[in-house]
Amino acid sequence: MDIFQAIIIGIIEGFTEFLPISSTGHMIVASKFLGIEENALTKAYQVIIQFAAIMAVMLIYREKITFKQIDLWQKLFVAFLPLAIGGYIFKDHIKALFNVETVAWMFIIGGIVFLVLEYFYKEKKAHVTHVEKVNYKQALWIGIAQIFSLVPGTSRAGATIVGGLLVGLDRKTSTEFSFLLAIPVMAAVTGYDLLKHYQDFADANWGAFIIGFVTAFVVAYITIKLFLVFIQRFTFVAFGIYRIVFGVILLLMM
Repeated sequence: MDIFQAIIIGIIEGFTEFLPISSTGHMIVASKFLGIEENALTKAYQVIIQFAAIMAVMLIYREKITFKQIDLWQKLFVAFLPLAIGGYIFKDHIKALFNVETVAWMFIIGGIVFLVLEYFYKEKKAHVTHVEKVNYKQALWIGIAQIFSLVPGTSRAGATIVGGLLVGLDRKTSTEFSFLLAIPVMAAVTGYDLLKHYQDFADANWGAFIIGFVTAFVVAYITIKLFLVFIQRFTFVAFGIYRIVFGVILLLMM
């Protein structure tokens, strides 16, 4: 992987990780079009940029990463468990789904889900307007919804946001809960990948890796900030339309 490829993939990771448009789906498609081979070094690089994204969200929500917020983190752990269990049980089946066709169809299906949900969703009827007010039952249901993100193209952020909206959270709270839930989820995934690929860092192009890390961190930080502003003024309809259009384009290009 050269520096140009590292920058492009870093931008994609930073921009898509926390939006409901599937970072994994975009990475699969981008890697295919950039001619990036799926090998040990590529996996090692993904570990680096995922860690950058984690650092960005932790910096923004640093005031919530304290012992005073232990109750919130217990709820986030409850939400994390279904994905951890599901990922372990179905890990071999999930690998078979990593292809452009699956990504395309899941983009379309996810887009339709967002459009239907927004058609019926009433923000004024949302009962939870702060992440600290999310209860354990709601956290569990959000975690169950997150299981769908195991399918490439679904979007972890999208699945958790939809789950949050369905159990009574407003748009901003659903989004923030999704951001915070990304910390244990991505930390677990990154840690697991690091244990599997740590030996591959010896052959890494560290110049490209460092540039990719900085790129992913900066883009993720800016994206989170802008997304929070966006979602307080607009709905998720635009993301639903984007997902459908992007999915259709992928199918036509196959």
